[in-house]
Order: sequence, then C-alpha cells, then structure tokens
Amino acid sequence: MDVGRIEEGEWNELQRNLVATIPFYDRINRFATLGQVSKWRRMVREMLPEGRVLEIGCGPGSFAEDVKGGELICLDPIPEMLGAAETRVNAKRSQHGDSPAKFVEGTAENLPFENDSFDAICSLFSFRDWYDKRAGLTESLRVLKPGGSIVIVDPAKMNRVHGLLGLFWMRVWVGSYARLVCGQRDHPWKWLTKTYAGFGTTKDYVRMLDDVGFEGTKAKVVFPGMATIWSARAPS
Repeated sequence: MDVGRIEEGEWNELQRNLVATIPFYDRINRFATLGQVSKWRRMVREMLPEGRVLEIGCGPGSFAEDVKGGELICLDPIPEMLGAAETRVNAKRSQHGDSPAKFVEGTAENLPFENDSFDAICSLFSFRDWYDKRAGLTESLRVLKPGGSIVIVDPAKMNRVHGLLGLFWMRVWVGSYARLVCGQRDHPWKWLTKTYAGFGTTKDYVRMLDDVGFEGTKAKVVFPGMATIWSARAPS
C-alpha cells in the first residue's frame, strides 16, 4: 500500500463522486463523527495564528465559514465545491465584518502561490484525498512563511487493528446512513471509504511531515479516537 499517493484514475473518479456529496456533506459528516466534527473544527481554528491563512481542500465551506479575521484563501480542485463555499463563507464573513475570502481552483500538489505567502495552512478531512501527499506537503512548506504553521485533520488510524475498526465503521455504519440520506445504494461516500482504506497511520504522516522539512511535528488522536490532528511549523 502506498500511503502517499492515489492512482490518477482513482483520484479522478474520487473527484466526480465528491461533487455528488455536496448536498449531504454536513449532515453525513455530523453522523459519521457522532457530532464531534464541530468541536474538531473549533480546535483547529484556535490553533491558527493571525494573518494570511490558506485552507487546502475547502469543500463546501464547512470550516471556512467560521474563520474570523485575517485574510482567508480557500483552495479546492472542484469548481462546484468552490461555488458552494463562496456563497456560504462570504455571507458569514460579511456578518462578522471581515473581508471576503478568496476562492482558488487548484490542488495541493501544485499550489498557485508564491513562496513564503502564508502564515498558516490547514486541511480538514481532505488530506487523505490529495493524490500525492508528499508533494502536497512539500508545496505547503514552500508557500508558508518561516515559522508558519500547518494543521491537518483526518480520520485516525493508529495501527492496523484500529484501521480495521475504522473501516468497518465507515463501510457499515456510515455507509448505511449514506445510502438512506442519498437515496441510492451506489452512494458517493463509498469513495471516501476507499480513501480511508488506503490511508496511512498517524505515525506515517508524522514521518512524512518531518521528511519534507517541517519542524516540531505533533500528532494528537482526539476523542473518541476517530480523528487525528497533525501540526507542524516551517523552519524559522
């Protein structure tokens, strides 16, 4: 198993299925995480410094809509996700008196930004969908300012046994709910189960962050053992 890459054909099919998740995204995420996802997002927001922030894989804006202050740039490879996010996020930022967020189509592996552009980068439940994680982390390091932070959240897989339990949870429990909500047996959440099956362990990505040049890498498996928060910083 290559914990760093998704094959091109599978990644393209994943993108097509992700489009179909947009109407149900928040509802199924809340169910899949036993309602904990809002808490995890709040934890990430509290870890982000003031300044210019990039969210990689913003999806429909579920995290970005509650980021207050600073300059926010949201990146996603799917135009439909960006369209859904822009309306939602900028409505909230207008209420807060913040400047509108910017929305950019692109991938983590080829970030369309100059070196040393951001004070922080975050990625919530999209890291496992990057087609080349090592390349994406290398790009993230390039565009971070010296001392800048990266925070990543994705489903936890502490070891092989924990991963099997997680796969059972996603395939059976979440899959049954997704079939009900989506009204179809061949629902798009099957592809998110596939990306989890090929996802590495918490320690795999600690090593990868260290290998590409990040410093101070930490990983925390958060209650109730369903997600990992990785954090690290660019060298000063």
